[in-house]
Parts: sequence; structure tokens; C-alpha cells
Amino acid sequence: MNAVTDLIKTAEAVKRPALTDPVWLRRALTGIALGFILLFLCLPLAVVLIEAFAKGWATYWSALTQPDTLSAIRLTLLTALVTVPLNTLFGLCAAWAITRFQFPGKSLLLTLIDLPFSVSPVISGLIFVLIFGAQGWLGEWVSAHNIKVIYAVPGIILATLFITFPFVARELIPLMQEMGSQEEEAALSLGASSWQMFFQITLPNIKWALLYGVLLCNARAMGEFGAVSVVSGHIRGLTNTLPLHVEVSYNEYDFVGAFASASILAGLALLTLVLKTTLEWLQQQNRSPT
Repeated sequence: MNAVTDLIKTAEAVKRPALTDPVWLRRALTGIALGFILLFLCLPLAVVLIEAFAKGWATYWSALTQPDTLSAIRLTLLTALVTVPLNTLFGLCAAWAITRFQFPGKSLLLTLIDLPFSVSPVISGLIFVLIFGAQGWLGEWVSAHNIKVIYAVPGIILATLFITFPFVARELIPLMQEMGSQEEEAALSLGASSWQMFFQITLPNIKWALLYGVLLCNARAMGEFGAVSVVSGHIRGLTNTLPLHVEVSYNEYDFVGAFASASILAGLALLTLVLKTTLEWLQQQNRSPT
């Protein structure tokens, strides 16, 4: 028994130096990390806020209440209100199908879900122009039926929908694969209906991942620039979302207006980070044993 104890103590003594980094190295790595955060996160946010309020609160508020700015805010909110619920529904359906069933083309579906992550947003917008534009595949049909897609709100929604649809699915699929289907099968065997099983078993288990995916989807929908820029046409007061309005204002040397609009997006980014951290903490608490 003493020999085993001595062997364990010797192993711990050998392992401890290998797992303990020198103090100077830990401080250096911490300093580098803090330096990157200050340089690439805190400094840009500080510049946005400083420039937005450079001429006072009255000028800042006046810039935000301009008709073009209000129109951009409304269009941004409308785009998010349409795309986020649709992507949430798609994410739930895709995650359920992939994790609960075996079917031909399952690997292809997983690959297609990841497609927006690998395609440039500008190329994504160009795809819709090639499909619905005047010279596109469906250009003559949409023109004949007086349907406006490109350089109109439907094109913006379609482009945003394409860019953001992986977020919810990609949060749910790993969790549901890890969770398995034993609890759901037990509920069905006890006489629960499919809807009862979903709302009482599945949804409580995936709620934090679902909220996390919805949060990321909403943040990307409101902040998307590349794909929307291609299909919008930059029509002031009609097809400019908030990120596009920032670009237009800056190019017209309306710096206060540009940074005032950017401050809304920066506030959204900070709020997203706070909510993301909160959801991660709640999810961790939910997994911890009571």
C-alpha cells in the first residue's frame, strides 16, 4: 500500500512542473491577449462613440432621427423579423431530421447547411442577381408578373435569409446528437403525443442552444453588409439597411450621421456579447449537477 502511495506522489510531483507554466509566460500571454482586445475591440468601439458624440447630443439625436436613418432602421428590423423566425423554423426541422432519422442525402444536407459559411457574402448576393435580375434565369418571369426582387425588399430578405440560415441549425445539431433520443422514446412509449414529446422533453433540453442560435442569427441579420449591398441598389429611404446607410453617410462626408448609425450597430454587438455570455452561463448552470 505504501509503495502505491509513493508511486502516486512521485507521478504527481513529475506532472506538476509540466502543467505549471512560468509566471513570466502566463503574464506575457495575458498581456498579449489584453493588447489584442484593446486594439481590435475596445479602441474601434471608443472611436465610434467619440465620433458619434463629437458635436454633442443634439447633433447625434438629429442624425438618428433623419428620415433616411429611420427608414434604414425600419428596414433592418423588418429584415430581422422575417429572417430570424424562418431560420429558427428551418434550424429546428433540419436538426430534428439530421439527428433523429437516417435518409439518403443526409451528408449533402449537412454540407449545404455549411455552404453560407464558405461562400463570400458578395458572391451570395450576386447569385440572387443572376437568378432574379433583368438578365437572370427568372428575370423575364418576375418582370412579366410585376414582381420586384432585386433592388427591392424581397431581394434583401432573400440574401439575408441565405447568409443567416446555418446559425440555428449549427447550434442545435451537435447538442441533439449528444443528447440522444432515449428520453423522447421513453415519452412516446408512455403514451405521449409527438407534440407533447417536443414541448415537454425536446424543447426544454435544447432551449439554451436554440436561444443562442437565434441570438447569433439576429445579430448577423441586422449587421449583414456584403450580400445586401449587391441586391439592394442603395436606394435612399427604400433599400438601404443600417449598415448600408453607414457607408452612404460616410461617403457623403456626413461623419456624425455615419458614426451615429454605427453606434446603434456597435450597441447591438455589445448587447449580443452580453446576452451570449449570459446564455452560456445559464447553459453551464443547467448542465451542472444540483
